[in-house]
Amino acid sequence: MPDRRGLSDLPYSKDYHIQKDVEDLDALLAKTGARSVFGLSSGALISLQAALTLPTIHKIAIFEPPLYLNGAPIAALQRLEKEVAQGKLAAALITGMKTGQMGPAALRAMPYWLLKPLINKIMTLEDKEGSGEYLPMKALASALQYDFQIVVEMSGQLQSFRTINPEVLLLGGSKSPAYLKVALDALEKVLPHAKRIEFPGLDHAAAWNYDKQRNPGGQPELVAQELRRFFT
Repeated sequence: MPDRRGLSDLPYSKDYHIQKDVEDLDALLAKTGARSVFGLSSGALISLQAALTLPTIHKIAIFEPPLYLNGAPIAALQRLEKEVAQGKLAAALITGMKTGQMGPAALRAMPYWLLKPLINKIMTLEDKEGSGEYLPMKALASALQYDFQIVVEMSGQLQSFRTINPEVLLLGGSKSPAYLKVALDALEKVLPHAKRIEFPGLDHAAAWNYDKQRNPGGQPELVAQELRRFFT
């Protein structure tokens, strides 16, 4: 599992493009000898792009890539970049959550003015007590702009994936946002060697560790079961 730039001690460069993540993945595969790749969300977009050019990849499994078919969330990216530059990390997290339709629906339905003090309170608590095994929200907020940059850069690139040779396992949850299901539908038609699995009752957070407060919908063992079956 790589330490992605922006979420570790490795920074993103000012002229960042998805190709940098592809180069990082190439280095990781060369170092480990791995031939199978699992990508989640923006990581799924990186995996698809890598499969176009890296012959070392034999199989890829991707969980709900945020692939916009007609128009990317450019305004959201611009807002995110501005909020991060101004140090408004709670606002950046809210922008990302609402745009990507991630997190509990009850939270997403709350207005900015109500959500901001709640997120700021959690960040303050993490500063005092730590964030346990998870990255702190401040780190996630700062890195969100690069995830959104990947989404914008890959928007409208569906047809380029027709030339992907490795086998691809498409994964998603029945309760995930509609735009993610639309992306999987389109990929299923375009990819030459694709298999599709949908997890009943699960959503975009299915592959993440279960956590009563942070991620009550996490069912990683179900996802892992399908990954083992596919990769072996």
